[in-house]
Amino acid sequence: MKIKLISGTSNPELAEELSNYLNLPLTPVEVKKFIDGELYCRIKQSVRGSHIFVLQPTSSDANQNLMELLILVDALRRASAEEITAVIPYYGYARQDRKSGNREPITAKLVANLIITAGIHRVVTFDLHVGQIQGFFDIPLDNLEAMPLLAEYILKKKIKDIVVVSPDAGGTARARKMAELLNASLAIIDKRRPRPNESKIMHIIGEVKNKTAILVDDMIDTGNTMVNSAIALIDKGVNDVYVCATHAVLSGDSIQKMDSSPIKEIITTNTVRIPPEKRIEKLKIISVAPLLAESIRRIYEGTPMGVLFEGIYDKLSKMRE
Repeated sequence: MKIKLISGTSNPELAEELSNYLNLPLTPVEVKKFIDGELYCRIKQSVRGSHIFVLQPTSSDANQNLMELLILVDALRRASAEEITAVIPYYGYARQDRKSGNREPITAKLVANLIITAGIHRVVTFDLHVGQIQGFFDIPLDNLEAMPLLAEYILKKKIKDIVVVSPDAGGTARARKMAELLNASLAIIDKRRPRPNESKIMHIIGEVKNKTAILVDDMIDTGNTMVNSAIALIDKGVNDVYVCATHAVLSGDSIQKMDSSPIKEIITTNTVRIPPEKRIEKLKIISVAPLLAESIRRIYEGTPMGVLFEGIYDKLSKMRE
């Protein structure tokens, strides 16, 4: 069974990196819009009997990119592709993973249903908003970790007296994992969210004075949480504040807010395409392409994935010594 790599329009730069690492040319596709906004997709090369990896993060515009993924998959299925793996580095709609109020949807499950119905056989993603979303899928899902890549960058900086900070109680497990990777202490911010995309800092739990804070989250959207958390930490005597997040959604004027805030550096990955105008000096982008390419190779060859991450953790362990 041949392997083929296809990219939607959401993150063409990451697709090119993957193509180079895998030494696998991108299979050409045609994606265009009708005047009313309706999408048209066509595969421009035979894919019969092939294992297809389709790269398409469902970031902004989330609705268009999700629909483009589904239409591409439908085209592949009707073109007799043998197996289709959707590589979705950023899984959109993941924040709506449960009902927290009356008459609310669970769109993380809805999107999972759409993906399965479209004919996708496997999903590869990075750092789901909550791990339980894996249970929404009745097909194999690989939830890869970008945190070791972020931890490696921080360890190379040789920062002293680190405290890893979770910006809310829900992210404690994620922050604890980063604290273990960095051999650092842990603090938690007690945050209230009166409505979506708004946050209010209440208390900081843990010792942070005279330390360097590493704020850890899975994504940065409006930037309000990170900016408010950084200000609160500085007020509590923190020396410097670094921000670490896998997905840089960076909606609206988020990057401008963080640029003018006390945040010293923003460390993220390229799971979401970051346009040139948002690549400020404070922003450090770490590519997930090498890790993703090796994961794709192992999925195609049917070899274990765990060995790959064991090597990464061994490397971090040696860096801490």
